[in-house]
Amino acid sequence: MAVIKAGLIQMSLKGDVESDSPDVIKEKMLAAHMPLIEDAARQGVQVLGLQEIFNIPYVCASHDPKWYATAERVPDGPTIQHMRSVAREHGMVLVVPIYEEQMAGVYYNSAAVIDADGSYLGKFRKVHIPHVTGYHEKFFFKPGDLGYPVFQTAVGKIGVYICYDRHFPEGWRELAMNGAELVFNPSATTKGLSDHLWTIEQPASAVANGIFIGANNRVGWEAPWKKGEFYGSSYFVNPRGEILDQGSDDKDELVVADLDFDMIREVRETWAFFRDRRPDAYTKIADWHA
Repeated sequence: MAVIKAGLIQMSLKGDVESDSPDVIKEKMLAAHMPLIEDAARQGVQVLGLQEIFNIPYVCASHDPKWYATAERVPDGPTIQHMRSVAREHGMVLVVPIYEEQMAGVYYNSAAVIDADGSYLGKFRKVHIPHVTGYHEKFFFKPGDLGYPVFQTAVGKIGVYICYDRHFPEGWRELAMNGAELVFNPSATTKGLSDHLWTIEQPASAVANGIFIGANNRVGWEAPWKKGEFYGSSYFVNPRGEILDQGSDDKDELVVADLDFDMIREVRETWAFFRDRRPDAYTKIADWHA
């Protein structure tokens, strides 16, 4: 299998939450992403992941229902339709995290997967929804109900696991068992809460499941909430747990790495975790009352 070139974008908020309308902020965020997407195309990136709810602020620091209006249908909303044309133009697989409206009052933290020809392959909905200080996600998102889909793209089998999901090892294993070779983990996480876990959890999950992971995070402070500083540090990690490239903690950046999918077979045949796993012995792992 050929080596693929993969990319991640990390970005700070564009616009002013207090003076700009939500629609204006969405327009500014989309416009700010386009030069980095075009740079990725110039570098030959074949698959590119954007950050969690990439075109709006991390609104879960608030309890303001005005942000419900920023949710869009997937795939029929304007953002995903636009990104389909971008994917087609550049011949690039795109993973596009977005605030999704299923119907009025029912919203998900989702990510659309678009193939290199612009075709919409499907979506993942964030499964685990936190509700702790500064992260009031249950006010904005319903828990995902689509399981752990894996999408056959032009570059290989792609899965998605969003932000807080990464703390739950069961989903990584589900994605790997469903055939994922590369899993994108778009995030919005701040210093002091989980930055000490940032380069532990994803490498450990890559090793445990014999997969590549691309983890990206927002950067900077988001006024007026200023609940914490997003620290970027986006990176790819291989099935050996080695970080291949990593972004800064404070700049808008495109992070690019070459991924050799042949390593998946090599690592799995060395460690044989899938051969040696014992689902019959894990009696409480799926027990709701455990």
